Amino acid sequence: MMRNGGQLLVECLMALGATKSFGVPGESYLAVLDALHDTEGRLDYVLCRNEGGAAFMASAYGKLTGSPGICFVTRGPGATNAGIGVHTAMQDSSPMLLFVGQVGTDMKGREAFQEVDYRAVFGTLAKWAVEIDEVSRLPEIVARAWTTALTGRPGPVVVALPEDMLITMTDAAPLSGPAAMFEPAAGVEAVAATQEKLAAARRPVILIGGTNWTAEGRTALQSFAEASDIPVVAAFRFQDQFDNGSPVFVGEAGVGMVPHVKALIREADVVLAINVRFGEMTTDGYTLLSVPEPSQKLIHVHGSDREIGKVYIPSIGVHAGPNAFARALTPVEGGWAEWRAKARASYEGAFKAPAQPGPVDMVEVSAWLRDNLPDDVILTNGAGNFTVWPNKFFKFGPKARLLAPQSGAMGYGLPAAIAAKVAFPDRTVVCFAGDGDFQMNCQELGTAMQAGAQPIVLILNNGIYGTIRAHQERHYPARVSGTNIENPDFVGLARSYRFHAERVESTADFADAFGRALASPTGAVLELAISPEALTPRQTLSQMREAALASQKAKA
Repeated sequence: MMRNGGQLLVECLMALGATKSFGVPGESYLAVLDALHDTEGRLDYVLCRNEGGAAFMASAYGKLTGSPGICFVTRGPGATNAGIGVHTAMQDSSPMLLFVGQVGTDMKGREAFQEVDYRAVFGTLAKWAVEIDEVSRLPEIVARAWTTALTGRPGPVVVALPEDMLITMTDAAPLSGPAAMFEPAAGVEAVAATQEKLAAARRPVILIGGTNWTAEGRTALQSFAEASDIPVVAAFRFQDQFDNGSPVFVGEAGVGMVPHVKALIREADVVLAINVRFGEMTTDGYTLLSVPEPSQKLIHVHGSDREIGKVYIPSIGVHAGPNAFARALTPVEGGWAEWRAKARASYEGAFKAPAQPGPVDMVEVSAWLRDNLPDDVILTNGAGNFTVWPNKFFKFGPKARLLAPQSGAMGYGLPAAIAAKVAFPDRTVVCFAGDGDFQMNCQELGTAMQAGAQPIVLILNNGIYGTIRAHQERHYPARVSGTNIENPDFVGLARSYRFHAERVESTADFADAFGRALASPTGAVLELAISPEALTPRQTLSQMREAALASQKAKA
């Protein structure tokens, strides 16, 4: 059977298991759009408003489902707009395939209209960047891209599609299905050495992260940690990968790291790091463990051999997938019960914070959400000081999920929430967004409206770029520059996209407003009136400024 490259690509993706895709149309891949005309209900195309939003959705979809998020964008500006999603997927270790239209092969190298060298542009941004010049090789390269996105440390793959390749006819057969891939397992010696090292410890810690955990693997790790009474810390924004209600869960090692987590990692004598890439946030700027040889005995377990020893030289390096490794562990015993109990008590205590100044108090709102959101809720956020509320003041049970960017990208939360509703339309999805963060991708409310994938969005409106303002007040107190925001009518904007919308003017009004949001069949946007003084849970803007001015005066 003869088919063109566009049809062959779509058939290959369906054979591999793709059911959803996100994108913005472009003339450079019309043949693919034509092929998608016939796949409704099998491989759906979610029409987005900006390529950055589309790429965020694909990244979040891959992180949430474990299947590569699929994104289609046009050449040049479309591809570069999508770059933010590729960067986020890489730092999140999220499986993703970005398909980019390309100029015809007969025009390459001339700086033709919207021409970009995708291998050069995405070569260091993505896990792999490739261009398919020969239509007969399309099944081979797509299969490799799918496998590359999923295996080892998952990540994004960028595939460029020359326009003439997509319209060329071929008798090449589509793929018959995905490869049956099994993650690498630890050898008997590696497991024995790990357990021996843990049993000899006085202050052990388990540090976990990554996106490719299975329910079975998570259960196995929790059983081991609880039976061994070893405290568990989640890497930056991966606290949803372990049941926060477990007595061994003691917190998240991320931005704004609380003191007891810093102390726990710094004072540990053995750190079992499973599925973790050692990023700046998780290590408090690479200070909690010395580079390149930590004082702690480090056991680093990862499905990618390229992560082991990349930053830290481990005492034991284990090339194994997290789930296979967790299943191989058997309980150990040691005298660290008080160590674990103290850490858990500190974790519970970290939820206490003083009342916040201003109309809506997020300490009370967060407590209400902890008590009332369903067990399988999905929370999302972008970047800003407001992220402390979903990241530090919520407890993720075994069914709850968090979609939050390791890259610290503003504007991620809303597209991620839409992707979550596309993947799981019956689950409650709540996006936390600052007023600045929301406006990075607020046009994607149109995508949600058209796709029928409408989450609940909480806009924490304080009229400032809060994170930058905090740094500004600490380093250049009372010299405000470029951080005040004049905002639109968020309620009117949301209603124009057929969302239920209202402004919440007081803490007492939040519960009823959220009830109306839950009842809305078209999603909801709640604008929360937040004081700029409520910049962090435990220090106001004025207190930051006064402390910085006092410090400057003392140094003068």
